[in-house]
Amino acid sequence: MRHAVVRCLATLWLCAVASTPMSAADSDPWPSIKETVFGTRAISETAAPFALYAPAQAADAALVPISIHLPAATAATAKSLTLIIDRNPAPIAATVGFGDAFRDGPAVGGRVLATRIRVDSFSKIRAILETSDGKLHMIAKFVAGAGGCSALPSKDADEALASLGKVRVKANRSSVHDPAWREGVVMVRHPNFTGLQMNPKTGNYTPARFVDKLEIKRGGKLLMTVSGGISLSEDPNLRFIYAAADDAPLVVTGTDNDGTRFGGAEGDPGS
Repeated sequence: MRHAVVRCLATLWLCAVASTPMSAADSDPWPSIKETVFGTRAISETAAPFALYAPAQAADAALVPISIHLPAATAATAKSLTLIIDRNPAPIAATVGFGDAFRDGPAVGGRVLATRIRVDSFSKIRAILETSDGKLHMIAKFVAGAGGCSALPSKDADEALASLGKVRVKANRSSVHDPAWREGVVMVRHPNFTGLQMNPKTGNYTPARFVDKLEIKRGGKLLMTVSGGISLSEDPNLRFIYAAADDAPLVVTGTDNDGTRFGGAEGDPGS
């Protein structure tokens, strides 16, 4: 339910911001975002039990790599993670819900979650972690980058839509880690149109169409859900560390905001 509410808030936020000019009173958007997403809940900004990595300057504002590192003790209590980009038209980039298959399993050390985002204007990137005790912990990093939400896609619209929904799923192992250590990789072919990108052929703006939900399971147990939006990059890419006591494959299902369903599994042809 919470993820559905967050997706609804993200859509409403995009519509409101698109029709409202920036004013001096909006110089710090975070207080308003915080109230909209978290209400009056307290968010700790000191001694966060995890780490956020993001470049100080974006080489490409439409493909900004970020990663969140959770020590083993934190991963065991992780409930959800919300990624927010203060000055994006839709600030809520993604909300991740962690399942038992992510928290549990053999001891393999900390967990890592990595993806790519769009940054539309010089902005703070925020990661807010909710732990099982109901507490919220936040880390913010400033990223210099601009134009990520209006940047032209790498393919024209027709070509991008033709391959939409193809999913590749991998589970990598490493000889330098515990045998139960796995790196999951999920790659979704999807243009993640923002609604702010102009079609150079027609001069019109391409309607927003983006991946809004992913569900990742292993052995029938939930690893994580991801509720996304336009602030995730074209061809969303997710990497994460988890523990596996057996060879049960990763299975991914998803939808976009147009209702298209897609999915894939580790071991599928092309994966």
